[in-house]
Parts: sequence; C-alpha cells; structure tokens
Amino acid sequence: MAIGDKTLHFQGKGTDLGALQQKIEEYLKSDGFTVQSSAPSDKGTVLQAKKGGFLRDVVDADRALTIMISGDPNDFTVRVGIGKWLEHLGRAAVETLLISDLFLVIDVAETAWNFEVEDKLIKQIESAVG
Repeated sequence: MAIGDKTLHFQGKGTDLGALQQKIEEYLKSDGFTVQSSAPSDKGTVLQAKKGGFLRDVVDADRALTIMISGDPNDFTVRVGIGKWLEHLGRAAVETLLISDLFLVIDVAETAWNFEVEDKLIKQIESAVG
C-alpha cells in the first residue's frame, strides 16, 4: 500500500454501491472538484477528482484524488489515494486499468494534503454507508 493510500472495508451493510458512488461524486463536486468515473463493471468503479490550481504547489497537475469502489453490497472495499489523472477513464472498465497508475506512492507534501482531503471524504463515505 502506498503512503497516503487508505482502504475501507465494509461488510453486511447492504449498500447500493451506485448510490454510494453518486454521493461521493456529489460531495467532491460540492467541494469544487472536477470528477470523472470509469465505466460501470462487475469489478467495481473508479472515481477521480481534481481541482484546477488548488494543488499546483503541492501535487503535479496530472495527479488526482482516486477512489476505487469494489465488491458487492454486503462486502465491499473503498480505496482512496492519489493517482494519475486518466484522460480516458470514462471509457475504461476497472479491469483494464493499471492499479500502479491509479495509486501512486506520493511525497510528504502530497501526503499532508491527501490526509486532510481523505479524512473529510472518509467521514462522508462512512456516513453514507451508515
């Protein structure tokens, strides 16, 4: 697992994963992020979010907050980290994506930013799951 990369595992929640994805997207958009998501697939969904200029001093322009939701409503994982912004994400299925591009090892400055954003996001995810 990369630095600044968190994995949440939920069991027995009966969560609608499509609705969870939508809640995450709405939360990020309301926080000023541009959000894109992968094509729906049995393997899960990947969301990416970035803010223009917001991370300029801290994170490379091609980096994005990356969220991967995988599993089924009663046993699923949400992984949050920093990855490469993937231009073709909307047309890609999760199984075609390289995890090494989705979750990068990041430096200390990125880690500090990531923890702050992640903490807020993880609270949102946990409250959405219940």
